[in-house]
Amino acid sequence: MTLTNPVPTASYGEVFTRRWVVDVLLDLTGYTSDRDLGALRLLEPSCGSGAFLGPAVERLIESAQAHGRDFASLGEAVRAYDLQPGHVGLARELCKNLLTTAGASGAVAATLAEQWVQHADFLLEREVEDRQVDVVIGNPPYIRYDDLSEAAAANYRRAWRTMRGRGDIYVGFFERSLRMLAPGGKIGFICADRWMRNQYGSALRELVASRYAVEHVWTMHDVNAFETQVSAYPAITVLANKPQGSVVVADTTVGFGEASAQALAKWSRDESLVGFADTAVKAHRLPHWFDGCELWPTGSPARLALIEYLNDMFFPLHDPGGTGTKVSIGVATGADKVYVTKDPDVAEPDRILPLAMRHDLTSGTFEWQGNYLINPWDDDGSLVSLGDYPRMSAYLSQYPELRARHVAKKAPLAWYRTIDKVNADLVPRPKLLLQDMKSHIHPVLEPGGYYPHHNLYYVVSDKWDMEVLGGLLLSRVAQAFIEAYCVRMRGGTLRFQAQYLKRLRVPDPLVLERDKATWNALRVAFRARDVAGATDAAARAYGINLADFDLAPTKDAAE
Repeated sequence: MTLTNPVPTASYGEVFTRRWVVDVLLDLTGYTSDRDLGALRLLEPSCGSGAFLGPAVERLIESAQAHGRDFASLGEAVRAYDLQPGHVGLARELCKNLLTTAGASGAVAATLAEQWVQHADFLLEREVEDRQVDVVIGNPPYIRYDDLSEAAAANYRRAWRTMRGRGDIYVGFFERSLRMLAPGGKIGFICADRWMRNQYGSALRELVASRYAVEHVWTMHDVNAFETQVSAYPAITVLANKPQGSVVVADTTVGFGEASAQALAKWSRDESLVGFADTAVKAHRLPHWFDGCELWPTGSPARLALIEYLNDMFFPLHDPGGTGTKVSIGVATGADKVYVTKDPDVAEPDRILPLAMRHDLTSGTFEWQGNYLINPWDDDGSLVSLGDYPRMSAYLSQYPELRARHVAKKAPLAWYRTIDKVNADLVPRPKLLLQDMKSHIHPVLEPGGYYPHHNLYYVVSDKWDMEVLGGLLLSRVAQAFIEAYCVRMRGGTLRFQAQYLKRLRVPDPLVLERDKATWNALRVAFRARDVAGATDAAARAYGINLADFDLAPTKDAAE
């Protein structure tokens, strides 16, 4: 698999890392000069001019001298790769200078430098040695797939299955590095963290969760970690080829630097310690990491600790087989201007269905604004015959655009169908309705008799008192869960979509009902739209101290 100029010559995704960040990553991966580093194998998959390679070689030299190793015996200790010949030359020269300064002969230094630093594309299988390594270190290149040549993108995707969607080339660097790790080996990258929270990272998240361990995630979005200003959402991420154990999560601000980073790294070595705070950083030790390919949550260390606790101790809100609680979205018509009307006389009475829409929820109490759905579906889920409903037939036939829809072209005889079927059993059930896009979670009880529109998500349940469940969903605990997982839009607007709502954790309603005081407090808070009261009651229901998880009341806690 040979490739000439696989990325645009003007952009190789280079971002050069500050020395203190390099030193911290070397410490976190255990590449320290007190160990016999000559017995380990270090990999730098995209070495550039040597920002990581130089400090690593310095440590290797110091270790070799301390452990009595001949420099000539270090040929297998390092492998570094780069696609640009100029970088390869600079990195080799750096290694030679460090070795000769330490006392190596010119011949040994030149041989080691040539062996250590190789001109190759790390993502092309036949250009890189197939060998196990103990430590991988670096800042992999940031290049969007759209900026690659078609040939390069195709070759990379064939080689590395995690490179999906419209992602970034660094995903492949993670995968290949992971697959080269020896048992107990570690990767330490400073790299964008978008793969943890975007769809294109799902396969990489699944790979990590199934076979490897997350050890450190230090979010550094506002930190001056690079020699030049970049908008890369960087994080220090350390992964290991071992069973998952505890994880250090850290959230930093603009003042985070060398002293705080070294203090945090030192603190992290004592696994009995749980919380850490220093200049411009807060950290927390989680007992384990999050599972699977689903989006990994984001937030302060305390909030991540809350999410992990809730995930471990409570049940998903969406639990059709247990509590009969379901989360879903309302009906999509494919032509709202036709199917949604305020005139109930445009079709036969049994074809007109009261429709719940987002404007009905504005006050916090369901107040129907008089919209109807023209419903072409029978109670058994089949399409009614237009011949049986001449008034509806005449109305829908006025709109030729219905036949131009994709759903109509697929089934021309069913041209008058809505995209989604209408589930007649849903109409009489009490429902908690939630608008998709809001800054705060805003559940509203619809007592039954209406069908939700597709701009609303709904919750129904066989076991829950819907007002009590509404109190839990109104609380800042539920808000924190949504904030951790969902996409945040401009202006702080959150997406309250089913995929995030389903992940919410709730107590067993049969157990919670035994605590009459909490049960009733949730109901009262929901009726009063009292966010603070709902949050206090939810804290009792979950058995948590709000202050421990950054949930203490704030000025804007309530809408």
